[in-house]
Amino acid sequence: MDNGAGLAWRNWAGNQRAVASAVAQPTSTEQVAELIAKAAAQGRTIKPVGSGHSFTAAALTTGTRIELTRLSGLVGVDLATKRIRVGAGTPLAVLNSELARHGLAMPNLGDIDRQTISGALATGTHGTGRAYGCLSTFLDELELVTGTGEIIRCSRDQHPDIFAAAQVGVGALGVITEVTLRGVDAFVLHADEQPATLDETLARWPEFVETNDHFEFFWMPYTNKTLTKKNNRVPADDRPRSRFNAWFNDDFLENAALGAAMRVARAVPSWTPAILRGLAGAISARNYTERSDLVFTSPRRVRFVEMEYSVPREAFPEAFAALRRIIDTLPDKISFPVECRFSAADDVWLSTGYGRENAYIAIHQYVGMPYERYFRAFEAACRDLGGRPHWGKMHYRTAADLRPVYPRFDDFLAVRDRLDPQRVMASDYTRQVFGD
Repeated sequence: MDNGAGLAWRNWAGNQRAVASAVAQPTSTEQVAELIAKAAAQGRTIKPVGSGHSFTAAALTTGTRIELTRLSGLVGVDLATKRIRVGAGTPLAVLNSELARHGLAMPNLGDIDRQTISGALATGTHGTGRAYGCLSTFLDELELVTGTGEIIRCSRDQHPDIFAAAQVGVGALGVITEVTLRGVDAFVLHADEQPATLDETLARWPEFVETNDHFEFFWMPYTNKTLTKKNNRVPADDRPRSRFNAWFNDDFLENAALGAAMRVARAVPSWTPAILRGLAGAISARNYTERSDLVFTSPRRVRFVEMEYSVPREAFPEAFAALRRIIDTLPDKISFPVECRFSAADDVWLSTGYGRENAYIAIHQYVGMPYERYFRAFEAACRDLGGRPHWGKMHYRTAADLRPVYPRFDDFLAVRDRLDPQRVMASDYTRQVFGD
C-alpha cells in the first residue's frame, strides 16, 4: 500500500481537481476496510477514484483518496452460469478483452470503455437499446466496504436493500471492491451507420427503437443532419471492416479531424455553425460486423464536458424541441454533436431508468468553450419534464429537487444512514445531491 506521492488529482476532462491529504493503493478488501476504519476513527473522509471519466465532483476529496488500480482483473469466471467476478478497479476495456478470451461478453455497453467497472456502475452508466437498462442491471452480487469499515457481500437474496442501494451508489455508501456480473455468450453485432436528415430521424425514431436491438443518433447543431446508428445481433462476423476503414473513421475523423475542428471553433466561435456543417457533410455510411464491444465502444480523445438527461420516452420530442430552441437563441456557440439514446425501464433505486422507459439526450461542449448557460438552460427544460441527470455528468440539481423524481430516494438515504452514519464517504458532491 502506497500512501505517498500524487496528492493532486484531476479528471479526464480537466474540469474537476482536488488535492488529497493522503493517497492509498490497497491490494485487498481487508486493506480497504482498515483504511476506512482508520478514517472513521480520526474523523476524516475518504473517497475511491477510478479512471476519472466522471464530469462531476463525485470522486473529489481533500481527505484520503483510494486508488483501486491494484484491485483489478478477473477474480473468477463460471462458464456454465456465465457469472464473472471482477475487481472493482478493472477498466471496461480490460474486462471486455478478458471476457472475449473466455467466449463471453457484456450484454450491453456505453460508447466509452475507459471507465472502471465500479465507477461505471456507481454512476448509472448505460448504453442504448429497448430491452436494456443501465449496466447495474447486470449485477448479481457485490462486495462493499461500508463507511464503518464493515465488509458486506450483498445480492438480491442477501442484504437486498443494501444491494438495491449500492447498484448505483454514487460513492456514498462505501467502497465497492469486487462485483459479480451476469455475462452472455460472445456475440457479433452488425453495425449500420447512415447519414439522415433530422426531420426523418425525428419522425421515425420510435420505429428505429422498436425494430433494432440498439439504436442511437447524433445530431450536428445548426444543421438538419444526423448520423443514425443501428446495431443488431447477427450469427457471423462476415462483413469485417478493413484496418484502414477503422483507422479513418475512429482515429482520423472522430478524433484527429474533430479535434482540429474544435480548436478552430474555440479560437473563432463565429465559425462554429460553418464548421459543424462541414463535419455533417463528411458523414458517410458504414456497414460492417465486429465483436460486440468493439462496435459498442469508440476511442474518445477529444476532450469535452458533458451533461446528460434522461426523460420519459414519451417526453423526448418536447425535450429535443426545447434543446433546438436553446441552441438557436444562446449567445454562445455550441461546437459538439448531440447524442440521443433509448433504454428499458429497470428497478435499480437510483438508476435514471427506475420505473420507466427512457430517452437520453447528451449535450457536450469542447473544453475551454463556455458551457454553463447552455447546460443550465437545458437542465431547466428537462427538469420540467421529470428529467433525471446522469450521476457522473455535469448537472446542478440538489437533494431537494432530486427527491421527487426518484421514488426510492428516501429508502436510499436510510441505507446510507446505516452504512455511513459518520459520513466518512461524504464530499461536497454527495452533500449537494443527497443532503446532510
